[in-house]
Amino acid sequence: MLRFFTAGESHGPALTAIVEGFPAGVPVRPEDIDRDLARRQEGYGRGGRMKIERDRVQLRSGIRFGESLGSPVTLVVDNLDWRNWTRKMSALAEDRDPKVRVTRPRPGHADLAGVQKYDRQDVRDILERASARETTMRVAVGGLAKCLLRPLGIEVRAWVSEVGGIRARHEGLPPEEIFAAAERSPVRVADPEAERAIVTLVDECKKAGDTLGGVVEVVATGLPPGLGSHVHWDRKLDGRLGGALLSLQAAKGVEIGLGFEAARRRGSQVQDEISWDEAARAYRRSSNHAGGTEGGMTNGSPLVVRVAFKPISTLMKPLGSVDIASKEETRAVIERSDVMAIPAAAVIAEAVVAFELAGFALEKFGGDSLREILRNRDGYLQQVREA
Repeated sequence: MLRFFTAGESHGPALTAIVEGFPAGVPVRPEDIDRDLARRQEGYGRGGRMKIERDRVQLRSGIRFGESLGSPVTLVVDNLDWRNWTRKMSALAEDRDPKVRVTRPRPGHADLAGVQKYDRQDVRDILERASARETTMRVAVGGLAKCLLRPLGIEVRAWVSEVGGIRARHEGLPPEEIFAAAERSPVRVADPEAERAIVTLVDECKKAGDTLGGVVEVVATGLPPGLGSHVHWDRKLDGRLGGALLSLQAAKGVEIGLGFEAARRRGSQVQDEISWDEAARAYRRSSNHAGGTEGGMTNGSPLVVRVAFKPISTLMKPLGSVDIASKEETRAVIERSDVMAIPAAAVIAEAVVAFELAGFALEKFGGDSLREILRNRDGYLQQVREA
């Protein structure tokens, strides 16, 4: 079973992830993971924190001479901003300073519910772990998962499809072209007209002290049919993907394929008709309204997932709140933040999908080493072609 845990606070010394169940013999290079970490820090509308951090992964265990060993993999990313927070985030009781206590929770953030749940008197005890800085390790873990997916011929790509109601138009383009164009865009869209409108909207919101949300799209290609299962709720690919993506900070909705649009159409406009390609010895579908899944399993078509993220909770013109110490009405605390982080959200969602797909591939093909997994994969694909 492939799984991971993360640890660390936004302004603590470092962020850490431990990945368990990663097979042996997989080529792993730090620079491959660093590339995605750098992509996460890009994007128009980001705040001052991204000018401080230069995220680089350290492989502390489970990798030797560029290959995984089959033992737990430990990944660490240092927080460069820690040098400015050593007293404020100290683990020592004698460093406690009442003057740095945060008592004004932000609407929409984990602040208030967190202090109530964990019986804290300082909102920073909550916001440091609830911060989207944690997604640094989601991206690192996803980068590791891509090292396994690559030899299996599976590619995962993501881009921004909408920001603040402005939708990018890239219908009909293959995923690799959309991705290449989006990677050249400061807002990660493959539509120059939408890009200009989004940049203008970000500038307007920055002046107004407001924030923006949006929608990202993730597409995975090279998937064989049969990853996941219909037999139990917790083995369905759709369900696990939805749960993983909704665990991301600010994520409020997930749809696969047509998603909610499918509920507005008739069945004849939704189902993907099936045909047989004798030359390729493979089934084909006339469309991909289902987004690459049927019955909780991949069907061989590209997986298409979209995630909706609400606007960031920290506003430079803060909303009304209540001081948890005095119970007096006040304005929420202002933390250093972004106007929007949707370009980064695309990279994060891409990493989450990659990790889940790696887990499903291991469940399907089994094996303790990459060579064994590839042998099992090849046997399964041969079986599918002969069926």
